[in-house]
Amino acid sequence: MTGMAKTQLGARVDEDVAELARKRAADLGLSVGDYLARLVQDDTSGLRARAVDAAARFLAEHQSLFDEAEAEQGRRTPPGEHAA
Repeated sequence: MTGMAKTQLGARVDEDVAELARKRAADLGLSVGDYLARLVQDDTSGLRARAVDAAARFLAEHQSLFDEAEAEQGRRTPPGEHAA
């Protein structure tokens, strides 16, 4: 991104989305603009799709463990009480 001409974009988002973007950008030490540019580059490079695919494969491979853990949790939670 360094050395490239900058273009200003305008977008309207819900305030909670804007706040999440500000906080995450700050966490990463980036401006909101640089953070959004990174998201777009990751998305268009296929990084996001690969990560989602990897997560889906992981869940598919280990679904029985999640099902067992969920069933065990259900046995420990008294009727009428649910985790938030």
